Amino acid sequence: MATFVDRVVLHVAAGDGGNGCASIRREKFKPLAGPDGANGGRGGDVVLVVDPQTTTLLAYHHAPHQRATSGTQGAGDMRAGRNGEDLVLPVPDGTVVKSLDGEVLADLVGAGTRFVAATGGHGGLGNAALASPRRKAPGFALLGEEGERIDLVLELKSVADVALVGFPSAGKSSLIAAMSAARPKIADYPFTTLVPNLGVVQAGSERYTVADVPGLIPGASEGKGLGLEFLRHIERCAVIVHVLDCATLEPGRDPISDLDTIEAELAAYAGDLDIAGGRVPLMERPRIVVLNKIDVPEARDLAELVRPDLEARGMRVFEISTASHEGLRPLSFALAEIVARARAEAPAQEATRVILRPKAVDDAGFTVTPRTGPDGVFYQVRGTKPERWVRQTDFNNDEAVGYLADRLAKVGIEEKLYKVGAVAGDTVVIGPVEGGVVFDWEPTLQAGAELLGPRGTDLRLEESARPTRAEKRRGYRDLMDAKTAAREELWTERESGRWTDPTAEDE
Repeated sequence: MATFVDRVVLHVAAGDGGNGCASIRREKFKPLAGPDGANGGRGGDVVLVVDPQTTTLLAYHHAPHQRATSGTQGAGDMRAGRNGEDLVLPVPDGTVVKSLDGEVLADLVGAGTRFVAATGGHGGLGNAALASPRRKAPGFALLGEEGERIDLVLELKSVADVALVGFPSAGKSSLIAAMSAARPKIADYPFTTLVPNLGVVQAGSERYTVADVPGLIPGASEGKGLGLEFLRHIERCAVIVHVLDCATLEPGRDPISDLDTIEAELAAYAGDLDIAGGRVPLMERPRIVVLNKIDVPEARDLAELVRPDLEARGMRVFEISTASHEGLRPLSFALAEIVARARAEAPAQEATRVILRPKAVDDAGFTVTPRTGPDGVFYQVRGTKPERWVRQTDFNNDEAVGYLADRLAKVGIEEKLYKVGAVAGDTVVIGPVEGGVVFDWEPTLQAGAELLGPRGTDLRLEESARPTRAEKRRGYRDLMDAKTAAREELWTERESGRWTDPTAEDE
């Protein structure tokens, strides 16, 4: 079973918002005391946080589906729903968050760095929050909004100062074990190291980390061997150390050819590498050549032979033996010097600034775009607010649908539809074309002279299908008066003695 995982596909889902409540308060002698439906709770977010105690993405390899808790529904008597708890996922330092398309969403470096991967849904408003002078007792509430659901790719790029690269069995694992307290697997066969190893080295007052990258072979950039799968762990390093095997018995191999081969593979990898944050390009970083296994007499002779050629290329060369620890101390201090210089030259980390982005004066918050589909022209409305309002509307409640129409008209969507050429009966889609809400537009705004009135008034507000109390009293009095008149007429006919049957035929 794998114990080190540096790349996973994570499926996260934020919590849904709770529905609002539609309730009317009832008291003694006051059966309709006003709306008291409370709001629903907000759904929890999914948050990635850098944790120094986490070193691998193994937990998400076994459990790739993560979901935050949802908010609860509001209740009567103004009892608001409970908010959902945020789901905090610890990730190792150096984790890069990408979309499935490869777009970098966040680069998490530094303990405590946070990234909200999915935002929880808003809770629906209860009818108490929807009450107004015009709508004293709403008979509806808003639904809770669904939380975001997104698929992410997490890639771990180790935050190491020194990267050890070289052919398989060149002695990289032995070197990191000799210089630090790390104990990687060491054996006398190729590809012993299948996952990167990290070690901490103390050289005088300087402390730095060393990463051992699994061995490279010719054609690694094309996927041979382990390919370039683990080279992401050297992207943040300050110095690259070429570990060359001077005691290899493979035909056609020598330290010079090994160095050229590894450099070619690094160049192939660095060609598509996106350097950000002020880091030096990979092929321009300092390099040190380590001639290993000089405890073997033939290897020592070969190291002395090739050293002048390597130094002629401008590289610092160290002859070492991980078995006898010869030459390790000068190497560790030389690496500490380079790392200290790189840290001093690195751009200072600035504190995260709060960026205020005020809304533009002419920003309506939505767009209306004419489009052509299989059934002809339709109009698509996109915007954060309109789409959220639609998701929170209960379309089985006519009053809720009317409230949605009022909100859309208030922000100017109907006016914008007029401007782009829409007429009554045209198809309007709010949201994405696939999965949005589709309806035939029936405009409520009118421009006729019949609506002209005193400044600041709208005759539509005076229209009401429900009779007022005065109208009910007037209707009741008219009804009583009509009954009284009918009785008087019957009494008059009785007194006059006319008791004929109007349906009888004359004889």
